[in-house]
Amino acid sequence: MTNHAQQFYDRISHAYDLIADGGEHIARERGLELLDVQAGEAVLEIGFGTGHSLVALAASVGETGTVSGVDISTGMRDVAKKRLEKAGVADRVNLFVQDTPPLPLSDQTCDVVVMSFTLELFPLDTIPKVLSECRRVLKPGGRLGVVSMATVDEGDSESSLERAYVWMHKHFPHIVDCQPIALERLLQEAGFTLQKQERIDLFTMPVAIVVAQGDS
Repeated sequence: MTNHAQQFYDRISHAYDLIADGGEHIARERGLELLDVQAGEAVLEIGFGTGHSLVALAASVGETGTVSGVDISTGMRDVAKKRLEKAGVADRVNLFVQDTPPLPLSDQTCDVVVMSFTLELFPLDTIPKVLSECRRVLKPGGRLGVVSMATVDEGDSESSLERAYVWMHKHFPHIVDCQPIALERLLQEAGFTLQKQERIDLFTMPVAIVVAQGDS
């Protein structure tokens, strides 16, 4: 991602939930349900934003587990840190601010990697590198949970809103920074095995929710 993106998210960090989270939380929470994080697991969230999922993940791993998060924005980190402190789980969460890839963890240290409405923010030619980093940090048999804006299924028609979104991203990427992606195909091409997959509509646009497994 670019310095422009970092500055943008720093600026909107304190208002992000009002701007963008109105419908996203439904898909994000469903993704966590399917991922089914267990006590004692080590979890990494990429693009933790304002920290809603970090709180839920910290509760799921309990006192014997750990949660790490990486985000490009110091503003988002500050908001997330306050949310974690208010929830009383800040002691089991480590936050990193840096561009991705690479990821700030060693090989095979995570049971779970998760990202919601994050993978589609990366340029298409960077997504395989991000997924390769996810495989690197996952333990054998580890799980990757991804929620993202998705391209329509083959044979289905795009809604007018999705067509407008794609057009805006192509012509004004500094304003519309994300794009629908073929999530299931990208995960399989990166060497993941799809375990669970669902699709829901968000304002007439498809959202993919997938849990995949890395090397076993």
